[in-house]
Amino acid sequence: MLMPLDHIPDWEQRLARQDAFWEREVLGRPVTCIQIPAPNPAYPWPQEKAWPTLRDRWWDSEWVADRALAGVMNTEYLGDALPVAWPNLGPEIFSCFFGCEMEYGESTSWSIPILEDWSQVGSVRFSSDNAYWRKLEEMTDALLAAGRGKFYVGLTDFHPGGDALAAFRDPLRLNMDMIEHPAQVRALLDYVTEVYGEVFDHFYNRLRAAGQACTTWLSIVSTRKWYVPSNDFSCMISKRHFDEIFLPGLVTECRHLEAAIYHLDGPGALHHLDSLLETPEINAIQWVYGEGHGRASDWIPLYRRIQAAGKGLYLGLGLDEVDLFMENLAPEGLWLSISGVRDREQAQAVLRRVETWRAGGR
Repeated sequence: MLMPLDHIPDWEQRLARQDAFWEREVLGRPVTCIQIPAPNPAYPWPQEKAWPTLRDRWWDSEWVADRALAGVMNTEYLGDALPVAWPNLGPEIFSCFFGCEMEYGESTSWSIPILEDWSQVGSVRFSSDNAYWRKLEEMTDALLAAGRGKFYVGLTDFHPGGDALAAFRDPLRLNMDMIEHPAQVRALLDYVTEVYGEVFDHFYNRLRAAGQACTTWLSIVSTRKWYVPSNDFSCMISKRHFDEIFLPGLVTECRHLEAAIYHLDGPGALHHLDSLLETPEINAIQWVYGEGHGRASDWIPLYRRIQAAGKGLYLGLGLDEVDLFMENLAPEGLWLSISGVRDREQAQAVLRRVETWRAGGR
């Protein structure tokens, strides 16, 4: 049984629409997410503390859970949006289960490579007996307690596959390894992919046992077992190396799920798009063009290409871009996150416009 949300009476209908996204279906209207900040003086944000280090701030599970609850209570969720929070110890947390340590900045973190030479590969072994694993469990439980009836708790930002190997080895070294040590790369990748399935299931089952829908940092909320496979390292390698070495592992990750949306990050990774579009295990694409590469509306030909291949799309649009996308894309299989909405009245006007969206654009 899924946990109901106290302040969203139609939460089941919203879940049904988001489930329909995976099959590129439309239930009443295109799947749409509109989030509107709504200040609520009755629910203040938790105060900052005097943490000894930035790591202590990141690792303060109680404070993280309090901030998540305040964020939800100070936000109005319209359209098909549902409130979520997820435990975040940094994008390379998965590599820490194999022995890496993390360094923390104000808003991001990075791991310290541990594989100086391939002769040391035997020491790169998974273990749940480490501080990072225990902290992730603790933070997940803190969010579950704070979010009971208020928000769904999601999975953390796992980066297995090529990104995990890049964390172990260092991206530049791994780039050379693709030529000098391909057999070792394949072997370590196979091991990491096998372990990842077990890690994913551990946290997924923990959340499902608490009545949670499946969600993560992308804020799609579904009854399906889904996730966001990715390989940010792929921008550094050829299509041949990606297809031969990394794509099989991505397919294995997807087959472990009921649905998958691929996180395609940056113009440097676009030469892999055809391979991804030809992979039936991938339901949808999230294209991240990155800072300095325009806006979503500058990439409409790319989005049309993705739709023509039968894949869904996750789109982050500015309010002023909605009409252009309605004219150029079909609504089926779109998950929209619209920014720049000031209030409920403006949000309702956007929803009325979206309801006129027709197959193939207007």
